[in-house]
Amino acid sequence: MTHIFTLRNRLSAGLVALSALALSAGIASAETTIRIGHVLADTHSWHVAAQGFAADVAEKTEGRVKIEIFAGGQLGNEKDMIEGLQFGAVQGGVIGGGSFQSIEPKMGIIEMPYAWASREQAFAALDGDLGAHLAGLLDGKGVKLLAWWENGYRNVTNSKRPITTPADLAGLKIRVTPDKVRLATFEALGAQPAPLAFGELYSALQQGVFDAQENPLAIIHSSSFFEVQKYVSMTNHVWGSAALVVSSITWNSLSPEDQAVVQAAAMAWGEKQRQMVADSDAEMVEKLKAAGMAFNEVDRDAFVAAVQPIWESEAATFGPELMGLMESARK
Repeated sequence: MTHIFTLRNRLSAGLVALSALALSAGIASAETTIRIGHVLADTHSWHVAAQGFAADVAEKTEGRVKIEIFAGGQLGNEKDMIEGLQFGAVQGGVIGGGSFQSIEPKMGIIEMPYAWASREQAFAALDGDLGAHLAGLLDGKGVKLLAWWENGYRNVTNSKRPITTPADLAGLKIRVTPDKVRLATFEALGAQPAPLAFGELYSALQQGVFDAQENPLAIIHSSSFFEVQKYVSMTNHVWGSAALVVSSITWNSLSPEDQAVVQAAAMAWGEKQRQMVADSDAEMVEKLKAAGMAFNEVDRDAFVAAVQPIWESEAATFGPELMGLMESARK
């Protein structure tokens, strides 16, 4: 009887050992696929950099983490993607920083009108205490920020006339991103702003539903807005960040080693993507002029004065801690 009991124990131990070996082998060979979406064209720097990021991650994790990039809103508009990230229905995205106001109103501080004297000032802030604070806010919403990328300075285009002062915006129907700060900004400037999903914008401009829109030069070009807009007014009213993010659910499914690889690649390609934006701006002006667009400068002081009330009205939303970080970053 004792012999039978011992044999059973040995058999059980062997089965446990075999199961453990099989499990560890499965873990070692397991692959994770992360689908990352964005709303821009596949010629835009977001897409180019995201593809490079994906290739680096695949190589450095030896294929354990595979990243697939979907351009042109294939995974939904930014609002849909952000909502999906919170529950893991969407695994990742390159998304304009201001769009996260839909789940965290304090994210609007990045894209306050005339917040940044230069791109470099904005980068220093987002790579420092301000960016860390905002990343913590997103983390609390189920979104892991991997790196701050760039969207760039936004300028107004329209089909009616050059814009040189805020008064020239009077009566213009302008499409803006669906966030509180952007709507308030253009209301203060005297325009008639309304939100619309980016994927619907070209048709809306073509059909005259909107007279105007505002975006960085690279997006104006990659989206062929020169076909349906005549004037580019260099308002530079907002500098926009971009956030390379994944769902916290997706992030937590990766091993610590693979998390480190993904994080490092995200930041490295963030630096490259920022340089792509810097390199493209002068080129975009020439390309858009060649496509028939007319450029003009604006009375910047008049625009800055017109939007000052936005800073006062949003201070309560951002709170003293965040406003303090912003003030320090802008010195």
